[in-house]
Amino acid sequence: MSTPVSASYTSAYDFSAHHFKYVQQFMSDETGIFLADKKKSMVYGRLVRCLRRTGMANFDDYFAMVELNMDERVAFINALTTNKTQFFRERHHFEFLAHQLIPQWQQAKKKRIRIWSAGCSTGEEPYTIAAVLSGHGMLNGGQLDVQILATDLDTQVLNTANNGTYSLEVAHTIPKAYLKEGFLKGKGVKQDLFKAKKTLRDAMRFKQLNLKGDWPHKQTMDAIFCRNVMIYFERDTQQWLIERFWHQLTPGGVLFIGHSEGIGKMADKFENLGHTMYRKRE
Repeated sequence: MSTPVSASYTSAYDFSAHHFKYVQQFMSDETGIFLADKKKSMVYGRLVRCLRRTGMANFDDYFAMVELNMDERVAFINALTTNKTQFFRERHHFEFLAHQLIPQWQQAKKKRIRIWSAGCSTGEEPYTIAAVLSGHGMLNGGQLDVQILATDLDTQVLNTANNGTYSLEVAHTIPKAYLKEGFLKGKGVKQDLFKAKKTLRDAMRFKQLNLKGDWPHKQTMDAIFCRNVMIYFERDTQQWLIERFWHQLTPGGVLFIGHSEGIGKMADKFENLGHTMYRKRE
């Protein structure tokens, strides 16, 4: 990723330190994502494809287009966004949801459940959440008002997520009981695919959202999953986000973050449940 690009490859487009500094500043200001200096060749490789697609002769002209054209601004951000995910990633989080949170909600006779998958990528995380909810009777019968808000900065991955169709090659990552409960195998020309059932898809609300921008949803959340997202942000932005998540949670709501992430100065505002799970103190 960080190895220098060969001179013969870079000669087509000059990508100077000034150009890279522009990209770093733009992504930090617009999205909160920090691009380290070692990412320069990765950034070059991704943006070259943008230049070729738009027919721009150089990076100066392309950046001018990004400033003026909102569609290209979105494409620019999409090109530099990393999307790595899988079903039941960090499985202990979903075991906690199944065996701790859901029983607590059921015991409290909660009729309204709101969960946020922040940085949902291509949808594996929110569909995992939905499969667990469905497998424990939370999406059946229409007696409960359950909704999963799934957001991401990248509009392209949201299109995949909204469709809810995946390669059968990854089906083995889903426990058999949840696979049977929540997904259907394709037939005919789609026999190598599987799709989330309507029950799961009906619980979803996919939206494009920049975590550093405004959050239009005013409702509080019973659980927020924001895992392996903040690692791309600078420390001050991470702390700012944790505080915003705290305000967005209901009293007793749970924040799930990635295994290499922490809550820093907000530790006194949460009960540490272990395994990067934190309950908002009431």
